[in-house]
Amino acid sequence: MVLRILASLILLLSILYMPFWVSVILALAGMIYFSFFWEGVALFFLSDLLYGTSEARFFNIFFISTIISFIVLIIIELSKKKLRT
Repeated sequence: MVLRILASLILLLSILYMPFWVSVILALAGMIYFSFFWEGVALFFLSDLLYGTSEARFFNIFFISTIISFIVLIIIELSKKKLRT
């Protein structure tokens, strides 16, 4: 439990102070290592609130990284279940 909280804090600090690609790598590592790492989705929502802009190529949707991180979380969790059986 302490490791998960520490990972969430490190991800929060990376979203606030580091480049976006560092946050993506840390969030993917958290999603792979922990089961249902919803903190990654919530922190990418925070990232979209702080730094996000609407993209014309994505139909002017504002929360692109939140949506993508949610989809990646679901895909990773489904693939974990397939690999365990």
